[in-house]
Amino acid sequence: MIKNDKWIKKMSFEHRMIEPFEGKQVRDGKISFGTSSYGYDMRLSNEFMFIKKELKGKVLDPKKPHEKLFKNIKVEDYIEISPNSMVLGKTIEYFRIPKDILAIAFGKSTYARCGIFVNITPFEPEWEGYVTISIANISSVSVRVYVNEGIAQVLFLETGDICEISYADREGKYQKQKTIALAKV
Repeated sequence: MIKNDKWIKKMSFEHRMIEPFEGKQVRDGKISFGTSSYGYDMRLSNEFMFIKKELKGKVLDPKKPHEKLFKNIKVEDYIEISPNSMVLGKTIEYFRIPKDILAIAFGKSTYARCGIFVNITPFEPEWEGYVTISIANISSVSVRVYVNEGIAQVLFLETGDICEISYADREGKYQKQKTIALAKV
């Protein structure tokens, strides 16, 4: 069952499921964020990692990630993503997923209409941390992506049975991540 805005608010206030939490949907000239009817629009922080320009043509191997291929930056208001490239970002919100919930994030349609593809894996039961987000520009022009505004919507799905072994139980490799996390094997 998909959880509604009342459940999301309750879990965030009583169990710190999302921090900081915005209890209403904020727009006012911004790409919307906060609580929606059946989800939560998470925001993009101002921290990013991108592949260094001088290393284009090198191979990025998920089994051998190398931080030296990436450059860390912080921006004030937005980042411009070059055509056919990607950056890694992270959320402003810190998530704590209950054991009987699976959360799935989807990119916002506002950015999809500009050629931005947001790829985020599901948030498993009892996973917690800041979400690392891959933001790819599949268009032929640069696209501006705004910080402190919505980047993706999270839907919370209640499971019929509690899982036997949660992400926390198996000590998942991305548990409690505080920074942008590169691939780990």
